[in-house]
Amino acid sequence: MKLDILAFAAHPDDVELSCGGTIAKYCAAGKKVGIVDFTKGEMGTRGTPELRLQEAENSARIFGLTVRENLGFKDVYFTNDFAHQIEVAKIIRKYQPEIILANAPEDRHPDHGKAARLVESAVFLSGLMKLATEYGGQTQEVWRPKAVYHYIQSILIDPDFVLDVSDYWETKYEAIWAFSSQFTKPDETPEGPQTYISSPDFLKMLDSRGRVFGQSIGVKFAEGFVTNRNIGVKDLFNLI
Repeated sequence: MKLDILAFAAHPDDVELSCGGTIAKYCAAGKKVGIVDFTKGEMGTRGTPELRLQEAENSARIFGLTVRENLGFKDVYFTNDFAHQIEVAKIIRKYQPEIILANAPEDRHPDHGKAARLVESAVFLSGLMKLATEYGGQTQEVWRPKAVYHYIQSILIDPDFVLDVSDYWETKYEAIWAFSSQFTKPDETPEGPQTYISSPDFLKMLDSRGRVFGQSIGVKFAEGFVTNRNIGVKDLFNLI
């Protein structure tokens, strides 16, 4: 099953919080979009692994994803070593995405930067002709995506580009609310221990950041990305 966009995430809800508008936009446009979560977020303060898997499925339905998987890596303890790299490379070869979205290269949670480096390493391995892999008993084809873009998370990073997601901001939040173990809607009473991301201030920050990125290009809401290479432009008249 070939995907147009494949988003990797250290934890369920990373994608929703950081580039949920982008995911919603391209799902609505008919693109084949998938999310692969590395862990079940089992070390998180709130929720359980089983509940977070169900929440991820609920979010996938809201987006209209083509596929969502969880690799079952150990939350906090996964590493950027060959054993993990080869598993991610197999996923890249399985779905052959044109574009990969990955965690922020640096962030408050160390798993985010670690996941970003793991994806970069796996993309390189996936394109090696002499690296043989199998999936489901079948030999896989070599694959390297056209681009890898890192979404911005808790720490503000100056984006290399921002994408207009104004029409999909509400869908982004619908997907966020699917993770009811992690977040509380503004009209609901918070329950259980509160965390950095469950705080109303955190969600206000996300909304404000979307508005600031949007204002920078003259739209209502936008999401920012960084990349390790220059972005080519074919048409100077086709920019916002």
